[in-house]
Amino acid sequence: MTIDWPLWEIFVRARGGLSHRHVGSVQAPDADMALRHARDTYTRRMEGVSIWAARSADIAASDPASEGPLFEPAESKIYRHPTFYPIPDEVKNI
Repeated sequence: MTIDWPLWEIFVRARGGLSHRHVGSVQAPDADMALRHARDTYTRRMEGVSIWAARSADIAASDPASEGPLFEPAESKIYRHPTFYPIPDEVKNI
């Protein structure tokens, strides 16, 4: 008997103040079990402070082939990029 559990994408935040990073995938019947599998698999050495689990089927992604038309409007808005501000050396994470 084969049970096909859905695939879950796992994101872990290493420390407070940092963003979550994709670390891998697990298969689980529900979100609670996906978090438990993720904890056991990706944070065995206390690497994380927060775990997100998102069902792979629910993630929508853009097509890399349409990169130009999709991101072109942002290129003309250079004021949105923090390239004009000096950042002190003491600042580690923005």
